[in-house]
Amino acid sequence: MYPFHLPEISLNIVPLIWCIISLSKFFVQDGFHLLKKKLVSYFHVFATNFILRTLSPFVSLSSLIVIILLRKYLAGGFCCNDVSLNGQYVVITGANCGIGKETAIELASRGAKLILACRDVKKAEEVAKFIREKYHSQVLVEKLDLASFESVKSFASKISQNYKEIHCLINNAGIMMCPYMETKNGLEMQMGVNHFGHFLLTLLLLPILKNSSRARIINLTSIAHYRGRIPFEDFKYKNGYNSFKAYGNSKLANILHLRHLSKLLQGTNIQVFALHPGAVQSELGRHLPIGFNFVYSKLLSFFCKTTKEGAQTTIYCATEAVQHPMIYFSDCLPDKPSKEALNDEKAEKLWKISEEIKY
Repeated sequence: MYPFHLPEISLNIVPLIWCIISLSKFFVQDGFHLLKKKLVSYFHVFATNFILRTLSPFVSLSSLIVIILLRKYLAGGFCCNDVSLNGQYVVITGANCGIGKETAIELASRGAKLILACRDVKKAEEVAKFIREKYHSQVLVEKLDLASFESVKSFASKISQNYKEIHCLINNAGIMMCPYMETKNGLEMQMGVNHFGHFLLTLLLLPILKNSSRARIINLTSIAHYRGRIPFEDFKYKNGYNSFKAYGNSKLANILHLRHLSKLLQGTNIQVFALHPGAVQSELGRHLPIGFNFVYSKLLSFFCKTTKEGAQTTIYCATEAVQHPMIYFSDCLPDKPSKEALNDEKAEKLWKISEEIKY
């Protein structure tokens, strides 16, 4: 006989009370027409509740409340605005899976016309088909390999020829903690793809971004940038390569890139945002060591965001966020990046080096 048994009714009440309180707030802020979207986000609350009911002989009501509130807290901020993007052209790199896919789906539901810039065109076409069938949206898929400057230039040329304006550029694609590899242009892969590829793409699309009445440039970075240092004297890591440090370096570069660009764009129609999406379960971790990948994807999955949750800050920055002096956002709010990310001299130095690369 167990020392304490939690009645079934208590376990049902926990998520019910949570949902009633949250939905009441939702009605006040956003109105009935978004209720369907919000209800979907509560499914995992009841799913968790169903599983935990089997543990009721062992846990107390207070413990379950803490667990549910913890999971909700870990999900981070949720973008609940109803800002329309009707008729706006949005370019999203790496939109064939993960956060990029979720971002594309959400922005399409708001009326955006999408250009999915992806290396895996087949997967991107599947995403485009889903979006067209569900939202009857205009979606174009174009090949883009950020590890090839020729591919970046070819993509930018097509977009510039076919579109007079772009309203939002979301530099979402990335590679994380891969073994040492080089891009087709001889650069270390993580810095080459995450920074230099997106730097060139942004530079080439700036003219048509400026043609829009209002435009946004968004770089997805990571909290890993706190460990980052730009290897100005050793971009090829001839003195030793650590995949995690190299990843942090490239994510720091994403912030410094926009920090200097924001100064160049002062007084223009363009706002810039660098954001940390959170610890997200996605294909980005495919290069992690097998043991670590198992721990991250299985044992720690409860503490990680879903791709839908991870896309919320991107959606926020693409719709209602206002550029902040820090440039950096997380959980749908302005945040403070590392001291290195606030270094204007290093931001300018990286910009000059990036401009001088032989594209």
